[in-house]
Amino acid sequence: MRNYWLLLKQDRVACVALVYLLVLVVIAIIGPAFVDPSLNRMQLTARHAAPFHLNRSWVYFLGADALGRPMIVRLVLAARTTIMIAAAAVLMAMVTGTFIGLIAGLRENLLSAALMRGIDVLLSIPSLLLAMVVLFVLGAHIGNVILILTITRLAVFARTVRGESLELRERWFVAAARTMGAGDIHVLRRHIVPLVMPTVLAIAALEFAVIMLAESALSFLGIGVQPPDATWGLLVAEGQPYLKTAWWVSLWPGLAIASMAVSATIVGNWFRIANDPTLRVRLTPREVTA
Repeated sequence: MRNYWLLLKQDRVACVALVYLLVLVVIAIIGPAFVDPSLNRMQLTARHAAPFHLNRSWVYFLGADALGRPMIVRLVLAARTTIMIAAAAVLMAMVTGTFIGLIAGLRENLLSAALMRGIDVLLSIPSLLLAMVVLFVLGAHIGNVILILTITRLAVFARTVRGESLELRERWFVAAARTMGAGDIHVLRRHIVPLVMPTVLAIAALEFAVIMLAESALSFLGIGVQPPDATWGLLVAEGQPYLKTAWWVSLWPGLAIASMAVSATIVGNWFRIANDPTLRVRLTPREVTA
């Protein structure tokens, strides 16, 4: 952890991005607890209140939506749902895809071939089309959105982990462990999983941005999360009819989506570099040992 901290200090952009992500996560977790429920109700007298007017309450500093609800409140409430969906989908895709990749990469047998052919079929189907069909049939609930985002992204983890496992299983230390009588579970737990996890975590950070953008696209198309729940993508969709008269309704959630996606991508790229010995030299200070 000390080495990671020293490496992070060498990349100020990644450091700022990580702090920004942590601030957003904290706001998403504890922010709704401090929001007065009355502020999320219709207040037609404040309909499309313009932002940056000091003659109104501070909660209207970013303006109001078509029902008079403050955009600050809407952004805070939507942040929890957006981040929760993206985090849950990333975690489920990471666990499922890593498990499939490890099983398929440990030995070349019928099960391994069947698993990878299934992954190939999944990759051949356009993810947006698959999401639209499944959500139309099952309904646009939060659980179904998480499920379909997990299914569409687990293939990335599975193929990456399988490729890493195929290479690691040929290393001399794995051969030595098998010579000493180690079984598949021991080899996976002690020799392959610890070396694969840094790559998996780097992919997870990058996939967080991809999944969040995918969820926003589904909500914008009207097949994602439905009211009364709210996500940043749904807020963008709600403001789309008023872009000429009330641009702020779509602008603020759009900026939140873009900034968080960029920050997650920067952090994921930094984590990838920090765990790659051939690239780490670009970040390594003198205090960090190789």
